[in-house]
Order: sequence, then C-alpha cells, then structure tokens
Amino acid sequence: MFPELIQQLITTHNYPLLSESNISNFIKQHRYSVLFFCNDAKLFPESLDVAIILPELISTFKGQIVPALVSRDDEMKIQRNYGFSTWPSLVFFKEGAYLGVISKVQNWDDYMNEIQKLMMSEPTTPPVKIDLTQN
Repeated sequence: MFPELIQQLITTHNYPLLSESNISNFIKQHRYSVLFFCNDAKLFPESLDVAIILPELISTFKGQIVPALVSRDDEMKIQRNYGFSTWPSLVFFKEGAYLGVISKVQNWDDYMNEIQKLMMSEPTTPPVKIDLTQN
C-alpha cells in the first residue's frame, strides 16, 4: 500500500498501477511515457515530493507524457532493467524504448530542461543493470 499522497496519483489522477506483466504493453502504447518508481516513502521521503510534482510536470507537458506508477511488489524486479539505484526515480520512454531517468527531487527548471532534452533525444540502451535485491 502506498502513502496517501502517492495513492492519490491512482485514485485522483487515474495513473495506472503497473506490474511486471503489463509495463511493456503500457510503454509501447504511448508516444512518451514515464514510470514512477517510489519505493518505500518511509525510507525515501522525497517520493512524496515527487508525487506532488509529477502531476504538475504532466500538466506542463500538456499530456504529451503518460504517467504510471510501478507496483511495490514488482518494483525491484523492474528497476533492474533500467540501471538506476537512487530513489525516487522517473524513467522516461518513447514508444516503448528507454530515454533516460531522473532521480530524486529536482528544481523545477532542472526538470523542465532534462525532460525536454529526453524528449528530443533518441532512445538508447539503459545503463548496466543494477540488481538491488542481491546482498
């Protein structure tokens, strides 16, 4: 279960909650999409900040980017595919292909610049996979 601020992304903003079984279909369906990896908000309280910022980012880009949350149950398995190790993270895609990741809370201008740069870039291979489930 998510904290209320994150849960509101699903209940109020109608962001889909994705699992390992349906992420691929979701990112392929949209020209631009972003997955929100929030992990445990008690361990990573910045996730709550990103939960407030993300709808504003989506609004600013006038719906060009379709957002979704990643299920806590599958989050660590999916994270391995995108090579990030910092939480919270927003992973961006173009037509199902990886564009890049923005981790932690950023200044608004940094979000704007980085997202615009990602949207203008060509898809790439994600960085080396990082498995955070291994000790």
